[in-house]
Amino acid sequence: MNKIGIIGDADSVLGFKVFGMEAFACETGEEAAETLHRIVKEDYGIIYITERFYRELGKDIAKYEELRIPAIVPVPGIDGSYGMGLSNVKRAVEKAVGADILFSDK
Repeated sequence: MNKIGIIGDADSVLGFKVFGMEAFACETGEEAAETLHRIVKEDYGIIYITERFYRELGKDIAKYEELRIPAIVPVPGIDGSYGMGLSNVKRAVEKAVGADILFSDK
């Protein structure tokens, strides 16, 4: 069975342990990138990353976008949302359907 993990600053991720997730507290983008690459190899099916680090790790995350597993999902951190989750949903729908059917003005 695949595991679920979350990467982010300590204040944002430690509470997720209550839900059975493995929490990886990081202080820097470099530390978050190292953690991401390590846990991708450790049978994690879903990896949540706080939006702060998700934004910093764009090139690192891109390496895994075409893989079915793991799903790498941005989540708001303690400092709030940057709107990345909605942006990713929009991009995924456009990719699947070929057009912006969710947010078009038409």
